[in-house]
Amino acid sequence: MSNKEITISNEELDQFRTETSGTRHVIHFNNAAASLPPDMVIETVINYLRDEALFGAYEAERKYINQIDHVYELIAKLIGAEKDEVAILENAGTAWGTAFKGLQFKSGDEIITCELEYISNLINLIDIRKAGVKVTVINNDEHGNFPLGQLESTITERTKLIAVTHIPSSGGGMLPIEAIGRIAKQHGILYMVDACQTAGQYPIDVKAIGCNILSANGRKYLRAPRGTVFLFVDKAVQDQIKPLLLDQHAARNVTIDGYTLRPDARRFELYEKSRALTLGLGKAVEYALNIGLDRIWARIHWLAAHTRNELRMIPGITVHDMGDQQCGIITFSADGFDNKELRDALVSHGINVSFGAATATLIYMTNRQLKSLVRISVHYYNTEAEVFKVCQTLRAILGVPADAIVCK
Repeated sequence: MSNKEITISNEELDQFRTETSGTRHVIHFNNAAASLPPDMVIETVINYLRDEALFGAYEAERKYINQIDHVYELIAKLIGAEKDEVAILENAGTAWGTAFKGLQFKSGDEIITCELEYISNLINLIDIRKAGVKVTVINNDEHGNFPLGQLESTITERTKLIAVTHIPSSGGGMLPIEAIGRIAKQHGILYMVDACQTAGQYPIDVKAIGCNILSANGRKYLRAPRGTVFLFVDKAVQDQIKPLLLDQHAARNVTIDGYTLRPDARRFELYEKSRALTLGLGKAVEYALNIGLDRIWARIHWLAAHTRNELRMIPGITVHDMGDQQCGIITFSADGFDNKELRDALVSHGINVSFGAATATLIYMTNRQLKSLVRISVHYYNTEAEVFKVCQTLRAILGVPADAIVCK
C-alpha cells in the first residue's frame, strides 16, 4: 500500500469530525481511556433502546437478531479470526480474567509476562502464585525494547503460558507481539495478548500474531460505547479453558445428569447483556473497517510523533515514552508541577487528557521510578491545530514564553 493510499485526506478528516459531535465541544486527547464515538454509533444504541421501550426487550432482540449475530462476523473480520472464535463480554477485566482463570494450572507451572502488564491482569498473576505457579516478569531493556533473547532463555519445560500486554496503559512503547508469538509457537506454549489499547488503533491479525487468546476493549480506540469488550479464543484451545460461569446460553443438551458446552467461543458469555451496546460495538467496528486499520494506524502514528516533538520543545516538559516502536499514547511530566493538578488545569481549558498513577502499570512505572504521568492519547480524528492548542496551553500553565524552545 502506497503512502498516498494510507493517508487520511483533509476532506476525510473533516468528515470524520463532522460525524463526531463531541469534537465540536471539547479537544479530546483521552482516547486511551475512551474515545469520542461517531454519531452513528450512538444513534444505533439509542434506536435499539427505543425499540425495547416501545415493543419490549425480548421482542426487540428477535427483531434485530441477524444484526446482533453479524457483530461477531465484523469482529472476526477486524482481527483475522473465525466467527466462532469470538465472544462479547462487558468489560476488559471480565474478558481477560475469564480466559486466564479458566486455564488449568498446577503447582510448579510457570507463566511469563512483561513489565507493561495492566494492574487488573497483574492482580490475577499475583493471585495465581498462591497455587504454587511461578510468574516471571521480563523487563524491557534500557532503550524500552522487549528483549526477545531473554524471553527465549527464560522458557523452560514448565512454562505453560506467555501473557503480555501489547500497548501499555501508561506508556508510549509497544511490544513485538508477532515475534513473541513465533517464540511461543516454537516452544508449544499458550500465548495470551491483552490488546485493549490496540484494537482500533493498530491492525490486528490473530493468525499473524500467533496468539491463542486475545482480549480487547470497545470504548478505547474502537470508539464503541463503554461496557463493550470482545474475547478471541482459538478453536484449538477452547476446550482447555473452563468457563467460570455457565447458563443456558453456554450449556446445551442439559439434563439432570449433565450438559454439553456450545461448540464456539460464546460458551464464555452469559445470556444477559445489553444488546444495544453489542450493536453499538458492531457499528464502531464497521466504521473502523470502512476507514481501514492501516490508514488509522498511519495517521495515529504520525500525529503521536508530531505531538511528542512539539512537547519536547517546551522547557520543563519531559516526555517519558521509550522503545523503537511507539504508539498513540504520549506520556510526560512537567518540572515542579503535580501531574494531577496539571491534568486538571488542561481539562479546565476544555482539553481532555488523563492522569496516570503508578498503579496502572505498576512494574513499568516502578522500574522507571515514576510515581505518576500525564497522558495524551491521540486518535485519527484529532488535528494538528488541537496539538498546537494543548502545547500553547501547557506553555501558559507553566509560565513559559510562547517563543521559548529547548533543543532535545
